[in-house]
Amino acid sequence: MKQLNVRAQKLSRLGSAIFAEVSGWKREARDKGLSVISLDIGSPDRAPQEELRGVLASASLRADAYRYPGTEGTLAFRETVAKWFDRRFGVQLDPQSEILSLMGTQDGLAHLPLAIADPGDAALLPDPGYPVYGAGLAVAGVEAIPLPLLEENGYLPDFEAVPQAVWDKVKFMILNYPSNPLSAIADLAFFERAVHTARKHGVLLVHDNAYSEMAFDGFRPPSVLEVPGAFDVAMEFHSLSKSYHLAGTRLGFAVGNREALSSLRDLKNNIDFGVFLGTQEAGIAALELDMNAPKPISGLYERRRDVFVRALREQGWNVPSPQATMFLWARVPEGWSSRSFSQSLLTETGVASIPGNAFGERGEGFVRLALVEEEEILAEAARRIGEFVRGAEPGK
Repeated sequence: MKQLNVRAQKLSRLGSAIFAEVSGWKREARDKGLSVISLDIGSPDRAPQEELRGVLASASLRADAYRYPGTEGTLAFRETVAKWFDRRFGVQLDPQSEILSLMGTQDGLAHLPLAIADPGDAALLPDPGYPVYGAGLAVAGVEAIPLPLLEENGYLPDFEAVPQAVWDKVKFMILNYPSNPLSAIADLAFFERAVHTARKHGVLLVHDNAYSEMAFDGFRPPSVLEVPGAFDVAMEFHSLSKSYHLAGTRLGFAVGNREALSSLRDLKNNIDFGVFLGTQEAGIAALELDMNAPKPISGLYERRRDVFVRALREQGWNVPSPQATMFLWARVPEGWSSRSFSQSLLTETGVASIPGNAFGERGEGFVRLALVEEEEILAEAARRIGEFVRGAEPGK
């Protein structure tokens, strides 16, 4: 008799289940009576501005807000995105053909391989990089080829080191600056090289720019679309989750190359009917506030970065100071693996982090810590980490 089998083999290619594992480690820590400080998931701990909550609340009470919203996003949302993009990057977008609303950037990044590639195709992914990149390829049956990001190169890829045989094979490559998990940044000159490389090898350049509004020390992350001719070979993803603390509402957008956006739109037309109208109205309000009465969220995370980095260094862990994002990417003390350090730190002190190898092979030897607690809690986390690092025996 044939056995029931309801699990696809492709799920084994989705990568690390570390986020579920960390949840288990948290339960273990709480069972021991520890208070857990969750620096593992990059989920904003503060609510959106009151004005945005008011827009969302009002929209939810309107009877006409509950119809199917349409995959591409309302024209009002797309026109506001175009206006904001011009103000922020000096780049003009056609709301009709160069902007697509998303249920967060993860929605778009996960579905993109299904829309633009076929089983057996290949793509270059940053290593270390955000896990959804590989998950999207696994579901689509697309081969993932690591694009090494090395500390000695400022975590920027060396395009010249990629063999021509690889370029001949890949259909697209994904870049992400400011980077999750690395917190690395890239300037416009880098994107000029990236666009030149994509054009030279005939590949689509996909840029995840979710942290464009979360950079420090006066740095303003560019858009790849600022490069002349980028629309021919590039598309870019943006998120309202982190910049405006709208993570739970699920809202983002993709912009750039018309053909790639059309393919993604055609796919999503068959699997969803778009973002709740109230959420889009809150997004419009967020972008308009940013243009007319800006309160950059980057200042909050820059202050948290300063407090946490200083406190960790005072405790004897000489971690780097990130220039962007809500993450700290730190090398684990000598003798520890990423996983053993992260697990032991949580179960012994209650401080949750993510081991670096969850983001790719080249993440081994590091951990990611998220700046998603208030400053006094981050200082307490640093105190616990310091005691742990000074007193614990290294594990494998």
